[in-house]
Amino acid sequence: MSIIDTYLEKVSEPEKIALERVRKIIKKTVPDAEESISYGMPAFKYKKKYLVAFCEFKDHMSLFPGSEAIEKFKAKLEGYKLSKGTIQFTLEHPLSETLIREIVLSRVDDITKS
Repeated sequence: MSIIDTYLEKVSEPEKIALERVRKIIKKTVPDAEESISYGMPAFKYKKKYLVAFCEFKDHMSLFPGSEAIEKFKAKLEGYKLSKGTIQFTLEHPLSETLIREIVLSRVDDITKS
């Protein structure tokens, strides 16, 4: 069992399914990404650098791609609550697979260029 599996065991079922979906999209998009925990949240590293994290909260779930990704995809994120490096989503208003993939691939590109 992975460290992300251990985290997800504590999450209620509907949110667990939603976060597992996000996890699968990330793994499918970047098969070489390594699962980890960052600041107590499920996260992925690529080439030993932070790629993205996700987490559940009382009233929402969040994807943490970093501030540059938020700024880059701001137009496509209209309708989601955003903060400096966070996208909040809910069961009723999930992130699309296409958008998650685009954000993750953008992060891979950022890491590769650095």
